[in-house]
Amino acid sequence: MSQKISFISLGCSKNLVDSEHMLFFLDEAGFSFTPHADQADAVVVNTCAFIDEAKQEAIDQILEMCALKNDGESNLKAVVVAGCLAQRYQDELYREIPEIDGIVTSSSIKHVVETVKEALEGKRPLYTGDKNAPMEEMGRLTVTPFYTAYVKISEGCNHRCSYCTIPSIRGRMRSRKKEDVLAECKALVESGAKELIIIAQDITRYGADLYGKPELASLIKEICRLPVEWVRLHYMNPDGFTEELIETIANEPKILKYLDIPIQHVSDTVLKRMHRAYTGDTVRSLFTKFRNRIPGVVLRTSLIVGFPGETDEDFEELCAFLMDFQIERAGVFAFSPQEDTKAAALPDQHEEETKIARSERVAAIQQEVMEAFGEGLIGRELVVLCEAYDRLAEVWFGRSFADSPDVDGKV
Repeated sequence: MSQKISFISLGCSKNLVDSEHMLFFLDEAGFSFTPHADQADAVVVNTCAFIDEAKQEAIDQILEMCALKNDGESNLKAVVVAGCLAQRYQDELYREIPEIDGIVTSSSIKHVVETVKEALEGKRPLYTGDKNAPMEEMGRLTVTPFYTAYVKISEGCNHRCSYCTIPSIRGRMRSRKKEDVLAECKALVESGAKELIIIAQDITRYGADLYGKPELASLIKEICRLPVEWVRLHYMNPDGFTEELIETIANEPKILKYLDIPIQHVSDTVLKRMHRAYTGDTVRSLFTKFRNRIPGVVLRTSLIVGFPGETDEDFEELCAFLMDFQIERAGVFAFSPQEDTKAAALPDQHEEETKIARSERVAAIQQEVMEAFGEGLIGRELVVLCEAYDRLAEVWFGRSFADSPDVDGKV
């Protein structure tokens, strides 16, 4: 009888792809899976460490699993920690939470099987690797619904934003070879995927390390030649758009007119402190260009408020921008200083109440924008990817081009 694994995946879609790789390795090794941790022999918690809330969620989940292991009633014998928290705090985790039985970092996920086996033997293994090593092609056991799949085209990041820990956790940017990405996309489509979601820390830089210049435009043109319905683009830095890329997005019908462009702010002073390599006018010009050249385009962004040194004038500039440009989708975060980042040591740090008040005001603006956008869709016919049927209400639920999984709404 095979040993059972329960798997918990936290954090972003890029981390979910890592989880799918680890599930593949565990499946190939003969493990079976259960959603019930108390019935498993081992549980793997794939963690996030991007902001304080994510770290706390990961620690809470780890402690919950450790308590379950020790309660005397469950079958659980080993708790294995994987992912970004493990990459960044491997020594601290073993020291502060002695109930952890194994650690495998985000740079060594191919060793998840050895980690689990040794954890079950009581060896407390630690598997880590070179975070700057070239990406390896690995199998996946996809856990998303068959009709949608994420495609990670690069790992790591070469940007050096003052608030961000990703380069220190995930390393420099390394792209996958174009032929490998296309082979995976082909396999996913043949397995029934209708929607491919292209992801990385910044997909606009894809291929620069391999081919001497960014190759996202040529890659997505090739992907669109496959018999796939939708190609969705996520995580594009504002300063990474070439004319070829904009033309490709505008003219290729399979590319959804939904663009995820994290801008963080529009005040030049704040952007400079953030070490973002563009200005507020860069953002305004880019978004105006999209509005003019891609009718009906839906823009998604992420914002940080309460950044060190953000003045009332800086904040009002951001609010005015949001009202002027009517960004359909946005996530707002109150600045959370991360240890060992330059932003954590900047002067003029804000009180928590100021950060919360500013994030609430931006959220209120965005709520009005999103409601107006939703009202504008009433009466329109949209192509919808159906996901569920409510038998009582006798209605289908799904997503339109304007709705990305997990972060947006449903139709």
